[in-house]
Amino acid sequence: MEHSLPTNANPDAPFPSSTPSSSTGSPSGDAAGADQTGPHGALFLVLGYLRLPELLAFQRVCRLFRDVIDGDSLLWQHIAVEPPLSGKLTDDALLKVTAKAEGKLKSLALLDCWKITDAGLLQVADRNPGVTKLYVPGCVYLSVDGVMKVVKRLFERGGNLKHLQLRGICNITKEHLDVLNSLLCKNNPRQISQPSFYSYWRIVSFNSDDGRPVDVDMCPKCKNVNLVFDCTRENCRMMKSRWRECRGCFFCIARCEECGGCIDFEESGEKAICLHLLCLQCWLRRPKCNMCNLPYCKWHANLFGSSSMSAGFICDQCRELESSSYHSASSNWETFA
Repeated sequence: MEHSLPTNANPDAPFPSSTPSSSTGSPSGDAAGADQTGPHGALFLVLGYLRLPELLAFQRVCRLFRDVIDGDSLLWQHIAVEPPLSGKLTDDALLKVTAKAEGKLKSLALLDCWKITDAGLLQVADRNPGVTKLYVPGCVYLSVDGVMKVVKRLFERGGNLKHLQLRGICNITKEHLDVLNSLLCKNNPRQISQPSFYSYWRIVSFNSDDGRPVDVDMCPKCKNVNLVFDCTRENCRMMKSRWRECRGCFFCIARCEECGGCIDFEESGEKAICLHLLCLQCWLRRPKCNMCNLPYCKWHANLFGSSSMSAGFICDQCRELESSSYHSASSNWETFA
């Protein structure tokens, strides 16, 4: 949802009145007076639904919003840092943002925050022992030993960490995974795990609960700790022997980028413009480029806009090829002339 907030507004400026100073023509003088004293109370109900960038922008609208947002720790109990803000977040900035929760932080999601270190995350854990969800996918400066120290520190301080996402962190071993599962399941008995599908791995949600305390698992094929996916095909899931064969990590089982189903060796997956593999059924359903007759997968189609999701579009690669061919032909014609 787009917001046109004046992010460069002066925070010390008084809140502008939305009504004229005179109550002439107003159906109710009391209503006009209430509007002039400040924003409508319903605006404050919106604050709890704002993402972090929008909440930070709201702070700069006026002095009243700044004081209300800074003084309400409930607004900062669930913090999610996503791109493009991720690349700007440092340890000091993270400590300042999480300090607004006043030690009552419940969930923290750091998506691709490559400047966050083990020391910074440990300080956050020390100041917020009540964290129940910790997501650090793509935080490449974090080490598995640093994450282990954070989880152990939360456990020592009587915390109740329930969910942990570690994808993208290197050198996780089976021993690390066993220790994490034992700590997270000590106070929370492990539930029956729901299937983990490849098509949903990009989605990070605080409300999702698939019964897994840790998002990574040991691949039954290569025995490495990674994201392990189940097959979405009904015929594979109905046959237990087949289900075991097509369950594995991305490196061991080729999967359709669209539906997440396994692609057999006999079924050479159809390629998309973005070089992702698609099963034949999904490849036939996607709109194709007029020139190369290839589709985008749904993720890249959303990135490139609605033009790539309708029939009769021309992909960027073909546009560049057509443009270079035109310039080459023009230069050849000028040389000939």
